[in-house]
Amino acid sequence: MPFRVERLGRVPYAQAWEYQKQVHAGVVAGERPPTLLLLEHPRTITLGRGATGENLLLSEEQYRAQGIELFWIERGGDVTYHGPGQLVGYPIFPVGRRVRDYLRRLEAAVMRVAGSYGVEAYPSPGYAGVWVKRPAPVPSWPDLEEKLCAFGVAVKQDVAFHGFALNVNTDLEDFNLIVPCGIRDKGVTSLQKLLGHEVSMDEVAERVVEAFEQEFPAFDVRRAAYDAPKELT
Repeated sequence: MPFRVERLGRVPYAQAWEYQKQVHAGVVAGERPPTLLLLEHPRTITLGRGATGENLLLSEEQYRAQGIELFWIERGGDVTYHGPGQLVGYPIFPVGRRVRDYLRRLEAAVMRVAGSYGVEAYPSPGYAGVWVKRPAPVPSWPDLEEKLCAFGVAVKQDVAFHGFALNVNTDLEDFNLIVPCGIRDKGVTSLQKLLGHEVSMDEVAERVVEAFEQEFPAFDVRRAAYDAPKELT
């Protein structure tokens, strides 16, 4: 069965969250193929099942006063930020009990994308996501780790949803409004920061799809054309 790719553009978080649930229900019921949603969100903070709120640096009212929406959701992990210039992927794929294998494949797919830009990225034991190293300001100090792509996944009725957030041209200053993922001793980066120039979002999205085709061979990787619902475009 092919997996479907839907490019949705920039979608408010609440609207995309509801649409995810609709797609998830369709995949669970066997009424639609596994589906990869690719999109951006306006400035948004989400807190996963592991969050207590302690890694928020402002009150919810202060975030909203700055035009940042805030949602408590069912994915794994703590707090993260979404915003323009960040490519968000929601793979709504059947995973059964192979959740760990599924996460390793997600990591491998994102590392392929980074590698296609000459960026050496890697998974960090004990921390979800995909990371890069940055030389420390003092030669005798260990290299610094910065997160390029955050992961936060949920699995319900053997089908995964939520997914990853890859910083492409993201305004990294907004991450200073939280303790990203609750990790205080590591940083956040983007392809733009690493490469020194803005990167085409369309190009990155295409490379993500190609990487998924390579890393998820259990699916027939024929691409299915699909027009997104008008309310999501």
